[in-house]
Amino acid sequence: MERIASAVGLPRSSTYHLLKAMISEGFVVHLPEEKRYGLGVAAFEIGSAYLRHDPLERLARPLLAQLVAEIGQTAHLGVLHGRELVYLLKEQPPRPVTLVTDVGVRLPATLTASGRALLAELPPAQVRALFPDAESFVRRTDQGPQTLTQLRRILADEKRQGYAVEDSYITPGFSSVASAAVDHAGHPAAAISVTFRTDAIPPNERLLLARRTRQAAEALTRRLRG
Repeated sequence: MERIASAVGLPRSSTYHLLKAMISEGFVVHLPEEKRYGLGVAAFEIGSAYLRHDPLERLARPLLAQLVAEIGQTAHLGVLHGRELVYLLKEQPPRPVTLVTDVGVRLPATLTASGRALLAELPPAQVRALFPDAESFVRRTDQGPQTLTQLRRILADEKRQGYAVEDSYITPGFSSVASAAVDHAGHPAAAISVTFRTDAIPPNERLLLARRTRQAAEALTRRLRG
């Protein structure tokens, strides 16, 4: 806390009361093991609300349309909202399959490829702030991480390969691949994902989908950075 007080130029007592108020509102969390403070869920919600404004969607829509035209599968744009993934855009091929994902739908971030692609770009302390205990994790189809240790292991692997994969975590028989776009500060701004019937895409073609999805996310990153 001394470092925070020094950085903002306030007395230690004033800094303590401000931090206490921000903790009560969810903007800050205390990390006792590290003797530090981190961003709370409310801060993520405000950041996500800003990113859902029209400019992000306008930048991403042409990229999603091009991606769908090339691969013939449904593509989405999603952002983090606390522990959830919120879908902002959905582009479909001429003959789409029925999916639970749609604009405005919220799903557990840990179970979606988009959510984990974004979580993988967050600092470990922020991931821990979002998922402090077992109650923070949701199970939809008896799959997916159920502890912070499991989640961190998955995020590390997916960040290393550059994309996240989800197979029947949300809807049995459907899979998704996703990659995150980051802003000028290196923060995860949004994720582009592709969803398909698992039995319709051979394993070798899924790798191609993942690579093309990553390319679309990289293109969005360049657009976000101007």
